[in-house]
Amino acid sequence: MSAGASRSRRSVLAVPASNSRFIEKARGLDSDAVFLDLEDAVAPAEKAAARTNAAAAIDAGGWGRRVRTVRVNALDTPWTYRDVIAVVEGAGAELDCLVLPKVTTPDHVRWLDTLLTQIEAANGLQPGRIGIEAQIEDARGALRADEIGASSPRLESLVYGPADFMASVNMRTLVVGEQPPGYDTGDAYHYVLMRILLAARANGLQAIDGPYLQIRDVEAFRRSAGRTAALGFDGKWVLHPLQVEAANEVYTPSRSDYDHAERILEAYEHATDVQRRGAVMLDGEMLDEASRKMALVVAGKGRAAGLGRSAEPGGEG
Repeated sequence: MSAGASRSRRSVLAVPASNSRFIEKARGLDSDAVFLDLEDAVAPAEKAAARTNAAAAIDAGGWGRRVRTVRVNALDTPWTYRDVIAVVEGAGAELDCLVLPKVTTPDHVRWLDTLLTQIEAANGLQPGRIGIEAQIEDARGALRADEIGASSPRLESLVYGPADFMASVNMRTLVVGEQPPGYDTGDAYHYVLMRILLAARANGLQAIDGPYLQIRDVEAFRRSAGRTAALGFDGKWVLHPLQVEAANEVYTPSRSDYDHAERILEAYEHATDVQRRGAVMLDGEMLDEASRKMALVVAGKGRAAGLGRSAEPGGEG
């Protein structure tokens, strides 16, 4: 992954850009990323004011290590181009990414890439620094996820939008994030989640799960997040402070898994660089190049989450 696409996004906090009180509260939360929303969370009459709020809040700083993002409106609305211009001209030096919702074709991402390039050039901003996160929210977008994932070097993540996707396929339920009534075998969302994950990984991007709307049911949130974390997703959108800590925990490798991954990397490096062998035994387990690749994933996620090696001794067998 590129440096931008490897930023930690275990918890991505959604904040209405029209609500100054929520924006200030968000500064004190321990989410990995935050996006100020100009789309679904903002009423049409408040769109213009929300743009101003978003640019001012990002430009003011105080976000610490968080990934700082704004979700603009979708390209089938009259607001998108003004969203992009106002936010980037007002806060481009402090902005990390823009989230583009309801992406159904790679041309949507290319349009945003082109506009960003023009604004950067006109305002003396570093070319190509501002990333794009593409939100896939319907059947058309899911079927073109591979093309969308390859559409721009600015892309950092593909984001699953569950509610709009469920509506687009006529799923017979009103509860976002839970299995639809009558679906009692397997996971009704596995196909779309895996499709987005494969498209992301094939293009060196992160895969981010969408929100769980029952904001006070933290255990249900954990179950929902746990399913996508197990698949390999990097994080999840969160809507409430109660969900932040849960997301950070779920998408962080366990201490034992992280330490074991680091030991695998050390043992394999020693075997190949010092002993000049292509395989090695560690605690009765045969390690090879595939083992190294798997360990790199776990170790990378742990490092991004701030884990350090424990003091436990380990050795080669």
